[in-house]
Amino acid sequence: MKIAILPGDGIGTEIVEQAVRVLNVLDLRFESETALVGGAAYEAHGHPLPESTLNLAKAADAVLFGAVGDWKYDKLERALRPEQAILGLRKHLGLFANFRPALCYEQLTHASSLKPELVAGLDILIIRELTGDIYFGQPRGRRTAVDGHFPGAEEAFDTMRYSRPEIERIAHVAFQAARKRHKKVTSVDKANVLETFQFWKDVVTEVHAQYPDVELEHMYVDNAAMQLVRAPKKFDVVVTGNMFGDILSDEAAMLTGSIGMLPSASLDKNGKGLYEPSHGSAPDIAGKGVANPLATILSAAMMLRFSLNQGAAADRIESAVQAVLAAGLRTADIWSEGTQRVGTREMGDAVVASLAGKAIGKTITTKS
Repeated sequence: MKIAILPGDGIGTEIVEQAVRVLNVLDLRFESETALVGGAAYEAHGHPLPESTLNLAKAADAVLFGAVGDWKYDKLERALRPEQAILGLRKHLGLFANFRPALCYEQLTHASSLKPELVAGLDILIIRELTGDIYFGQPRGRRTAVDGHFPGAEEAFDTMRYSRPEIERIAHVAFQAARKRHKKVTSVDKANVLETFQFWKDVVTEVHAQYPDVELEHMYVDNAAMQLVRAPKKFDVVVTGNMFGDILSDEAAMLTGSIGMLPSASLDKNGKGLYEPSHGSAPDIAGKGVANPLATILSAAMMLRFSLNQGAAADRIESAVQAVLAAGLRTADIWSEGTQRVGTREMGDAVVASLAGKAIGKTITTKS
């Protein structure tokens, strides 16, 4: 097994370090290689996704990714901004299916923005199509308007588009995932306004005919956003396009208490994947040792399960995280009265200790 480790920018280096420590304590046989990506790569190589980094990612069996981005790069031309690294990896690796589970751990029900009875036992899987939609559609750019309300004015434009094969393959992924869960798929669209998503709805409906054992419901994206807050436990698997999935998965993250708890997996057609926390690089807290590493550690567990065929090891990591939460340890984003506030390193220490069968509390020597 070869793992490409791409920490990136901001808190990415801190949280990935803890995930690697967790992997190392599992006594698995794997080779790893670390490379620069994002702003760090731009500083060193003049590009956020150097050819050497891309080649490493292509050669690896899986990629463990931190986060990219920093405000200081906002004035760069778009092709050189750190965020282009993750978009480039998705495109060149064919990572079309993004899995973002939103689970509310029993110990964190009071950290959610909703009432505990609404989120207790929450378990949603959002499947986001990752390589199409308005993020990648062409043409795009800026021009002088020749029509519309203000002809002659400067305007910007992007193109929302989906092909039948793109929709079919993500629909199959969603229905197959639902078969392993509660056999319900909610397809989120905006078919009442957008032709692209009327087409999406039609194709998903056609694919559903191959999965008669799975329930399918269609929901407009604005209603889905409302229902996620009103009655989130009514959802099982949610499948949607790139832009809607980006927004809804972050909304779902806050139902669980913190986006710092949410892992993600981006998979190709063969199960090779890139694994990263759902949150960003958080430059405002970078270097302070207060970031929550659990989403990255749980992403490493997803990597073991989906790409490296190490399901038992993944189970061990997830159990260790639950044990740490049960012991009352919390980083600042999930802290509440009566729990112990710890930093990034201390949280990593605790997960490592749990995996090693040691007492968790004794590993904590400092508070952040």
